[in-house]
Amino acid sequence: MLGRLASAAAIVMGLSMPTMAQTFPDRPITLIVPFAAGGPSDVLGRLIGQSMSATLGQSVLIENVGGAGGTTGAARTARAAADGYTLLIHHLALAAGATLYRNLTYDTLRDFEPIGLINQGPFVIVSKTGLETRTIAEFLDHVKKTGKGISFGTAGVGSGSHLCNMMLQAQLKVQFNEIPYRGTGPAMNDLVAGQLDALCDQTTNSIPQIQGGRIRAYAVTALQRVEQLPTLPTLHEAGLPNFEVTVWHALYAPRGTPAPVVQRLSAALETALKDPTVLARFADLGTTAYPAGQRGPAEARAKLESEVAKWRQVIAESGFTPTN
Repeated sequence: MLGRLASAAAIVMGLSMPTMAQTFPDRPITLIVPFAAGGPSDVLGRLIGQSMSATLGQSVLIENVGGAGGTTGAARTARAAADGYTLLIHHLALAAGATLYRNLTYDTLRDFEPIGLINQGPFVIVSKTGLETRTIAEFLDHVKKTGKGISFGTAGVGSGSHLCNMMLQAQLKVQFNEIPYRGTGPAMNDLVAGQLDALCDQTTNSIPQIQGGRIRAYAVTALQRVEQLPTLPTLHEAGLPNFEVTVWHALYAPRGTPAPVVQRLSAALETALKDPTVLARFADLGTTAYPAGQRGPAEARAKLESEVAKWRQVIAESGFTPTN
């Protein structure tokens, strides 16, 4: 009897899948950004959300759930109903957090359904304009001499800015004063105001401030120079061999979200990543979309798995002690 009931339920579920794909979504979708408003993930989330909203015919509402290096927002998503109405945009910090945090309430590799990869780009080393260094060589020398006397902002343990700081300190063999924020948006505000000395931040957040002359830029963390900042050297050029930290974003749903819903969301994301307006804005911000054919759910899952393994090794070699 139980076997027949299970079979019947499976048949009903199978028959309902196409209908689910046709009717989804029938109400607004919440897109969780795990960092503060105004930061790079927030900017990207709003860009993608606006395009997906037009494709899906329903509003995509941004909810900023900052804190704990992006793990608070990730935990909120993992606990949400697996119906496609709660999504998460996150970057490399989701992968690094699996090692950096000891007591996560979710399993990074099991509790999310990847929908697709979005973009990739470097970080920029920037400072307040009042800092008396003009070149990357002068800046690095100042950091080595000053140590704890220079303040660097982060978006919390496990955030991209923290990971960049971690690698910078390891290569320079120095420790500086890290100031945690709920996101690099607030950190950037303090940098512009001169209340913070330096920041390693994504191009998406930094370029508008650099171009406006409100902060000073020194170098990028990619192995190649950035088209939008052609005069800035790479840290590799500046004498830190093979220094590379690149940020990548992906879109996720809670584990168990039905495959037709994931496919519908993935198709809407694909439309967004072909939108000339979105791509032009990406270019302005110094970031690029993942290539077509290499950014679907399977590729996003493989990327997350490989990045969890990568950062597990980097963090172990750094000697960092996982935090609660």
